This record gives sequence, C-alpha cells and structure tokens, in this order.
Amino acid sequence: MKKISWGFIGCGEVTEKKSGPAFAEVEGSHVEAVMSRSGAKARLYAERHHIRKWYTDAQELIDDADVNAIYIATPPSSHATFAIMAMRAGKPVYVEKPLAASYDDCVRINRISAQTGVPCYVAYYRRYLPYFQRVRDIIGRGTIGNVTNIQLRFSVPPRELDYTSQKDLPWRLQPDISGGGYFYDLAPHQLDLIQDLFGVIVKAHGYCTNRAHLYAAEDTISACFRFESGLVGSGSWCFVGHQSAKEDRIDVVGEKGMLSFSVYNYDPIRLVTSDGTTNIVVENPPYVQLPIIRNVIEDLQGIGVCTCTSVSATPTNWVMDRILGKM
Repeated sequence: MKKISWGFIGCGEVTEKKSGPAFAEVEGSHVEAVMSRSGAKARLYAERHHIRKWYTDAQELIDDADVNAIYIATPPSSHATFAIMAMRAGKPVYVEKPLAASYDDCVRINRISAQTGVPCYVAYYRRYLPYFQRVRDIIGRGTIGNVTNIQLRFSVPPRELDYTSQKDLPWRLQPDISGGGYFYDLAPHQLDLIQDLFGVIVKAHGYCTNRAHLYAAEDTISACFRFESGLVGSGSWCFVGHQSAKEDRIDVVGEKGMLSFSVYNYDPIRLVTSDGTTNIVVENPPYVQLPIIRNVIEDLQGIGVCTCTSVSATPTNWVMDRILGKM
C-alpha cells in the first residue's frame, strides 16, 4: 500500500478538530510536517500533535522529500498560489473550501492540474457525511417525487468580532483575503451540496447590500439560480439578522412532498408527504472531514476514486462570483 505523508500549509483552527486528526485515522496515512508563518505556532502545533517537522516557509515544506501530499488550510486568497506550487512539484493537493478566492483562480488551478497531471481535491466534506448521504438517498428514492424547486435560507446575528474596528476585522470579512465576506465563507458548502445533488447551476443572479454597516463586505444577499436540468431555486443570506430570525435551512420541494434539512446545524431531516411528517436524526463522525479524507487517500493509493476535485468544485465559485457581481 502506498504511504501518504502529508505536509500541512497552515495549522489554524480548522486543522485542530475538523480535519487534522483525521489524516492519521486512515491506514497508510500520516502527517509528516506542518507550516505556519509563525514559527511558534508551527512548533507548538507539531508538538501538540506529535508531528516530526515544522516550517515557516511553504516552499521548504513542499520541497521536503519525505512529504508526498499537501493539505492547504490557509485563507482562500493564497489557495491558488500554494496549490500551483505543490502541483508543479508533483505533489497532490487537498485544499480547504472554497477552492480559491475567485472563479479565475479556480481556472488557473485546474489548468495547472491538467498540465502536470497532478490531482487537486477540495474539502467539500459535507458531500460525504452520513447526514447528507441520507438526504441524497431520500431524494434518489423518489420519496418526494419529481423535484420542482429549491429554497435556501440562512440567517445569523452579527458575531462579537463584527463590531471590532476595520483594521482588526477577521480575515473572513476582508474580501481581498476571503473572496467576499461571510457569504464567501459559508455559502460554498450550501451551493456545493445543492449542485452535487441536483447538477450544475448554469445561471445565477444576485442582489447584495450592506445593511448594518459593521464592515465593508456585503452582509445581506438574495439570489436566484437555474440548474442545467431546468430546475430553479432561490437563496437568501443575512449575516446581521435578529436572533429571532436565525435559520439554517434548505427546502427541497417535490410533487409528492417536501424535504427540509440544515447545512451547519445538522437539525433533524424533516420529510413531509401525504403520509405525514417524519423527523430523521443522523449522526456524523467526530472528525467531520474523515470520510472525504479517507476517500482522497484511497484515491491517491489507487484503491478508490474521489470525485471532489478542483474541477467539480469550480462551479461553486462561478455561482458565488455571479451572485456577488464579480463577473
């Protein structure tokens, strides 16, 4: 069995529980080295997780002969740079979502992947979680009949960090780093899921505004979209709503019923048909990225296939950029 020795570029919060420990849970895989611009942060992370090496320079980590695959866990603005560096060095990449900070950068990544023949995978891990696999199964069985409409609604109150001065804003609220406020951080999982379930979105239009003026990025978005199949849908996102309006929900409307589920809260899946209402509870693994990371590793080992590639992830950036009026 081929041994996969990972190098992490970035060792922030997401690598502590969501992803990092999962790399050592899969047979034939381990983390060889980590990198952060902060030497102290890299060293402490390596010590805490019993990782042999740490770096402060990404190129040095990529050039490490003991590292043969790269995980990129940095803000989106640097995803394309690091992914291209790794692929040109012949090392497969697993990159956090969204794939990049713009559709154009996604195209660059795909071009280099095609030229080098080196794969790039993207961390749209919700596709692989049992909760969403159950959603897929219910839709696939035709329980709600032919799907006629998709309605996506998301609303949360401002976070404490949102009230800080502009110079101290978190990177997610700096469009030049994140790609476009909280929308570019949270909508990718939602938009990837519905495209994975219903096909590629080929038309999208949005109206974006800043209602609370807490930061420069958009805080309220409404959009409509059409899938390649002709199915249509709508979405609304508000990141400055009142607590009473808090919502995380996707409604799938069909000819025989409706299926409702959440993306971030994992609320019980709600199935409504002429037979009545059923609430379905589905547990997810403690490390939510474990199923997709296992799939990526097995693909690299030649014993499986991971379809969550940079090519399949690119339509999500296209939709977001269309909604935000970036293209």
